[in-house]
Amino acid sequence: MNVYDFDKTIYHGDSTAHFYLYCLKTQPSTWKWLPYQGLCAIPFALKIMEKTAFKQRFYKFFKSVKDIDKTVEEFWAIHKKNIKPFYAETQRENDVVISASPYFLLEPIIKDLGIKHLMASNVDKHTGIYDGINCHGKEKVRRFYEVFPDGEIDDFYSDSLSDSPLAEISKKAWLVKDFNLLPWPEK
Repeated sequence: MNVYDFDKTIYHGDSTAHFYLYCLKTQPSTWKWLPYQGLCAIPFALKIMEKTAFKQRFYKFFKSVKDIDKTVEEFWAIHKKNIKPFYAETQRENDVVISASPYFLLEPIIKDLGIKHLMASNVDKHTGIYDGINCHGKEKVRRFYEVFPDGEIDDFYSDSLSDSPLAEISKKAWLVKDFNLLPWPEK
C-alpha cells in the first residue's frame, strides 16, 4: 500500500489555506474573523500556543460560511486542478491519505480521486472545534496502526520532515518538493 500526505504532496499548495482564501473571496462574512485570527497568530508565533489550539481558533471562520458542504463542493470544482500529475502515476487501489487538514474538507476530493482510505483531523465544519488532536507527526502513525494493525507501507510520500515517523515505518519514503520526488533524507 502507498501512503500519502496531502497538502504540498499530492495537492500543489495547502488546501486549507486555499479554502480559507476561497471563503474570503466568496463569503464576505468571513472577513470579520481576520482581526481575531491575527491576534491568535501572535501567541502561536511566540510558541506559547500549541498548533491544535491555534487552528481551532483560526477555524472559527467556518461559523460564517453559508452552506459549508456546498462551498466545499464548489471549492473542489475549481481546485481539483491542483492535484499533482505524479499521483495518477503512483496511485494504487489501496492508497491511504493521512493529513492534518480537516477531514470534511478533504473527503470530497479523496472520493473523487477514488481513494478509499482517509485519515485527517476531525474538525467540526460548523464551529471549527477539534474532536481529538491534530493529525500530525506521531499521531499519523498512531492512526495508521489503529486502522491497519498489521499494515505495511510500501511507499510513503510527504513534503515535510515532520512526517518522519511515517517514513520510518515505510519500506520506501519519498520527499516531495514541488513536482519532484526525492529519496527521503537519511538521519
